[in-house]
Amino acid sequence: MNKEQLIKELVNELSANNLAIFAGAGLSVSAGFLDWKALLKELADEINLDIDKEENDLVSLAQYYVNSKSGNRSKINNIILNEFCQTATLTENHKILARLPIDTFWTTNYDPIIETALKDAGKIVDVKHCVEQLPVSIHKRDVVVYKMHGDASLPSQTVLIKDDYEKFHLTRNDFFNALRGDLLTKRFLFLGFSFSDPNIDYILCRIRASYSENQKEHFCILRKIKKKDREEQDEFEYRQRKQKFFISDLKRVGISTLLIDEYSEITEILKDVELAQKRKTIFISGAAEDYSPYSQQEVEQFVSSLSQEILKLGYRIVTGFGLGIGSSVISGSIKYLTEQRLKIDEDYLLLRPFPQNKEGKELWSAWRENMISYAGISIFMFGNKLENGTILLSNGMEEEFDISKKNGNILIPVASTGYMAKQLWENKLNKEFDENIKTEMQILSQKDLGLDLLKNNILSILRKVK
Repeated sequence: MNKEQLIKELVNELSANNLAIFAGAGLSVSAGFLDWKALLKELADEINLDIDKEENDLVSLAQYYVNSKSGNRSKINNIILNEFCQTATLTENHKILARLPIDTFWTTNYDPIIETALKDAGKIVDVKHCVEQLPVSIHKRDVVVYKMHGDASLPSQTVLIKDDYEKFHLTRNDFFNALRGDLLTKRFLFLGFSFSDPNIDYILCRIRASYSENQKEHFCILRKIKKKDREEQDEFEYRQRKQKFFISDLKRVGISTLLIDEYSEITEILKDVELAQKRKTIFISGAAEDYSPYSQQEVEQFVSSLSQEILKLGYRIVTGFGLGIGSSVISGSIKYLTEQRLKIDEDYLLLRPFPQNKEGKELWSAWRENMISYAGISIFMFGNKLENGTILLSNGMEEEFDISKKNGNILIPVASTGYMAKQLWENKLNKEFDENIKTEMQILSQKDLGLDLLKNNILSILRKVK
């Protein structure tokens, strides 16, 4: 598959609240943690084995070491405790994943980097790293992190050697059941995962055997085989063929692969997913004490009708309940949702009314940052207020424009409505639009344009952007 296909699939699953992440060691290595090869190198040296020759069977290597110590794994436990309990730097990949509306993470990693990123994003995280935690849930949790091979805080219970894998169905079988359920009902994106883990292979093969062609399609991102220094051409081509067969076998168990040239492309893909997902939400910024050149009734009907059409296109609306505009956004949205017998909830309408007391007003900037962070498109209309008997431009709308621009939102100032919206068009907006929407954007800048024409051109932009 190509990047555009993958991004589209991921955004669709996010919208349906149906995307899960399976994180492998590769995702943690970029944050500063050791990979399995580096983790076991000291142990391999101690029993006179070459880690480079054994890298395809590290589970057996760890078992050989424990065997040489008559079953004592205290050194392995100490390495896990010391290496994976350290503080690491959150990567951009972790930060993006934590911001996205994903409520299920699975990992075979021992480190706490995923839950740290989620907590930093303000989410309530329910971590499951032993079977006793599975039937107990944290109240009002936002996300569950399943650590099926244990956690570094309890290294003696981690899954690493052959003995651990052989006993998994006895000691941690409930993780199998939970993962099987999620693989059947959600769609997974595997990141930093090599698929060499026998537990994952066991689950995927049994789902395929049970559901055959009806199994869910999942996704993974792998880096193309690269030629090593001084590597013979025939050896390089052999590894390329082997990767091709490996990808084909992943397809057999329901996993489609995107091949990339560099790992940095994962960050670019996740950024594009976040941007596309945000662009399903529209922030409407508007304030009006003076509605000229239109009447108040005309504007209220226009805003209500526009809000209904926006929801009909499949967008979500976020609004701060701006003076003279916000009420019409809300009434139009409620009218549409009621008529369509849809829930009046945050899947369609996100309300962020500004606190009006002295303490609350001091928090307005932070409030705007939070409100606009949900959206990828911002529409600006009118933008005036009454102060000491005088109509003034809305400085709050200007701040909302600046925040939206900083966030990379598509900016739609409706200059025809005048006031701050006009100022934003003339003084702050870069006039080099995408050719696809340039005509509509220029029409919105014309003076005293009819409200029906305004609405039609805004909706035309939104259809093309979508």
